[in-house]
Amino acid sequence: MAINAVLAVLPVAEFDEACDWYAAFFGRPADQRPMDSLAEWHLSDAGVVQVFHDPGKSGRTTVNFFIDDLDDRVAELTAKGITTTDPIIVASGRQRLVTCADPDGNQLGLLEPTG
Repeated sequence: MAINAVLAVLPVAEFDEACDWYAAFFGRPADQRPMDSLAEWHLSDAGVVQVFHDPGKSGRTTVNFFIDDLDDRVAELTAKGITTTDPIIVASGRQRLVTCADPDGNQLGLLEPTG
C-alpha cells in the first residue's frame, strides 16, 4: 500500500475560536473554508490540516509537524500568545520536540532534526 498524502483532522468545540488560534499557529488564515464547520490549511502538496467542528471528539487528537528551526518557531508562537513546552530531546537524540495545545486540548508537536 502506497500512501500519497496525509490529511490531519482536528475536531474542536468552538469553531471560530479554534480558527483564530490555528491562524495564529500557522501564521495565516485558512486556505479554504469548504463548509461552515470546516477550515483547511494546505501545508504542502501532500499535507493538509483540517479544523472541524465536532464537540464530541474535540481535544483528543495529537499531530506532530516537522520543521527546520524550532527556536525561531517557538519565539514566533510565544509572541502570538501560544505557550509551548520547553524543548526536549527525543528519538534517541535525533530530534528536539516542543508541544502546545489548542483551546480544546488537541496536542500539537513541533519536531526539529538535531543533526
